Amino acid sequence: MSRVPVTILTGFLGAGKTTLLNRILTEHHGRRIAVIENEFGEIGIDQGLVVNADEEVFEMSNGCICCTVRGDLIRVLGNLGKRRDKFDYVLVETTGLADPGPVAQTFFMDDDIAAEYALDGIVTVVDAVHVDQQLGRSRETEEQIAFADVVVLNKTDLVEERRLDELEARIRSMNGVTAMHRASFGSVAVDVLLDQRSFDLTVALDRRPTFLEPEYPFEWTGVYRLDPGTHTLRFDAGPDPTMGLAVLPLPAATSEALEAGAERCVRVFAEPPACVRAGDQVTPGHHVDAALDAVEQTAVTLLIGEGTGEQLYGLFCEHLAEEYHPTVTTADGATIAPVIERAWVAAHEHDESVTSGGIEADGNVDGDRLNQWLGELLDDKGTDLFRMKGFLAVAGETDRVVFQGVHMLLDSQPGRPWGDEPRRNQLVFIGRDLDADELRAGFQACLV
Repeated sequence: MSRVPVTILTGFLGAGKTTLLNRILTEHHGRRIAVIENEFGEIGIDQGLVVNADEEVFEMSNGCICCTVRGDLIRVLGNLGKRRDKFDYVLVETTGLADPGPVAQTFFMDDDIAAEYALDGIVTVVDAVHVDQQLGRSRETEEQIAFADVVVLNKTDLVEERRLDELEARIRSMNGVTAMHRASFGSVAVDVLLDQRSFDLTVALDRRPTFLEPEYPFEWTGVYRLDPGTHTLRFDAGPDPTMGLAVLPLPAATSEALEAGAERCVRVFAEPPACVRAGDQVTPGHHVDAALDAVEQTAVTLLIGEGTGEQLYGLFCEHLAEEYHPTVTTADGATIAPVIERAWVAAHEHDESVTSGGIEADGNVDGDRLNQWLGELLDDKGTDLFRMKGFLAVAGETDRVVFQGVHMLLDSQPGRPWGDEPRRNQLVFIGRDLDADELRAGFQACLV
């Protein structure tokens, strides 16, 4: 069976990725596309498109299916493989705050994924109205353009022709090999986005020589020789209140075995962790979060299972050893030193000042009060508000009001009729240094 082609859809918050995605999901283009969707704090794909739904996969009326990412991309792709008869193409929509490099990396670094899937290209949606402002403040926007095989310059209806020419020239100065298409409301033919066979690993390595150096969800590993039985694993208090960890058996104390174990551990870390506290048992092969005492050492019981004689185990820790000083001791108190240690490149982290504030409230909002509150919010936080999105129940309106905003630009459109459904409001605000409680209080004052 041939490998499934994959396109990565990326672009900064508010560029129009979801609009383009919904166009793909509703058009009858003849393809059976599996969509993996992961948006930072966003309200998901309109549930009115869903025909059948289980915990993680939604089937659409045009033959597409959609997966919402609640775990690691590798795990979701692996689960999709069990439904291989349902689709012949995969589209991955990244969060608007994502560097697409590590996502693309997945299709080269994991042997099982590389055997099943082939990266076809990276499509970046660019907001023609706000891209200058975003390039000045966001490294992710630069990365998204630099890695693009196809750029969709969106919202062109809001920008003068001369300005669009200037934007195209700027984008080409950053990435001279990308194909470029102008669009408004994501109006791009599916055929110019998919089946392009445009991703070139050589070009990716030219753009970022470290492209094939993997990032991991852990920062340190120590390899220990352990007898079957009970051991104690201790951590000092550190800057983080928990320590994510996993213990995996290893065949040898070599760099090659450790690197192979790290790739296996990526899958283990993709599983939801079990929370453990001082005195709880930890067994190999499971992802756990150990709660750390804020002042003293925290000790958990490391239980090594059946076997005879010493065996090698890798202790994969979320944080560096010098921060928390992990120690392993035997039942009689003897300390076991690691045979080898390894620090890893940690996974990319977003700007911690960027947060998401969600609002859900039943009932109707007063339109005048809402407009006044939004106006005051934009005056105060407009440049720091990257994205606003949701739907509203406005008093006197029989339809939902679909609400969209990017920086200082707001838009609203009528949505589905409420009918007999309870009237409720759901909004998401994404920006820098937002006060979620203050947002909720401001919105509550707009309710009738």
